[in-house]
Amino acid sequence: MLQEFDHLPEGILEAKSHELDRLLGAPTLIHLPGAREPALFVSVLMHGNETVGWEAIRALLRERLERFGELRLPRALSIFIGNVSAAASGVRRLPGQPDYNRVWPGTDRAHTPEQDLMAEVVRIMAERGLFASLDIHNNTGSNPHYACVNRIDNRFLNLANLFGRIVVYFTRPVGVQSLAMAELCPSVTVECGKVGEQQGIEHARGFIEAALHLARISPHPVAPQDIDLFHTVAQVKIREDVGFGFSPEEADLQLNPALEHLNFCELPRGMAFGRIAPGLGIGLDVRDEHGRDVGERYFHVEDHELRLRQPVMPSMLTSNQVVIRQDCLGYLMERYSDHLPTQD
Repeated sequence: MLQEFDHLPEGILEAKSHELDRLLGAPTLIHLPGAREPALFVSVLMHGNETVGWEAIRALLRERLERFGELRLPRALSIFIGNVSAAASGVRRLPGQPDYNRVWPGTDRAHTPEQDLMAEVVRIMAERGLFASLDIHNNTGSNPHYACVNRIDNRFLNLANLFGRIVVYFTRPVGVQSLAMAELCPSVTVECGKVGEQQGIEHARGFIEAALHLARISPHPVAPQDIDLFHTVAQVKIREDVGFGFSPEEADLQLNPALEHLNFCELPRGMAFGRIAPGLGIGLDVRDEHGRDVGERYFHVEDHELRLRQPVMPSMLTSNQVVIRQDCLGYLMERYSDHLPTQD
């Protein structure tokens, strides 16, 4: 069940992510007034172990209370606090739960109660009106901080550019918050580095505060020299029937231990991702943005090594084996700056 408040629940700003389940007990939507309407929508804890969004919101609101004695927000703010039960255990999602960032309207997954909850959040925010939407995440692998958009639209790109110059355009996976909110307003997902890094918390906090101070989001084109735009061309998963690991042990697929340090590096054709046992093919499930199998386009096996068939730039490669099974190994990208809009 979704909880909804028009004020901050008592003691919430003193609560760390793992304490929110005890305090709230369910996903919660909080509406706070501000000098301008409509509201900025910010979602946090879509994944229970990605704490940066909540820590950024806590820091921002506590600082304003200390400075002014009240919130005195420059724009109304609606905060959606997602998977508090997973946050209590410090995990992405609990066993039996769906991924909270795969069940928003537009999902292709089997129906769950969580889909109804996310649809309710979208309905409420559509009725109230929205200025913009920010979904705040951590990464599990080594990545620079970057923003993601689901539309090549000047307003979306300008909002993303407020976070930083690295922007990734993607349309899959579906069922994510930013795709659902893109139907209502400019919408951005931001990836703020690894959990616990103070730099990520400060970056997310500064981004939220900057968005709250915007009077409008510019419809003018982003200058090409101010943005590095990439396009996600494929999601890479390890097949369920393929065992894998990172250390020199018996496994169907032994992955390169340094794999996550290749994120946002332009990799040459022939680069080895790891060694694979005979008879398993590439051992991967690689899908493009239309859901088509494109594994053989990007990978091949040579001398028992899983190698790239063509140059690519990966993102979100991780060595976290739980995340790899629950979500994916990572994504493949291409440069996309030639697709920047040139008209308002």
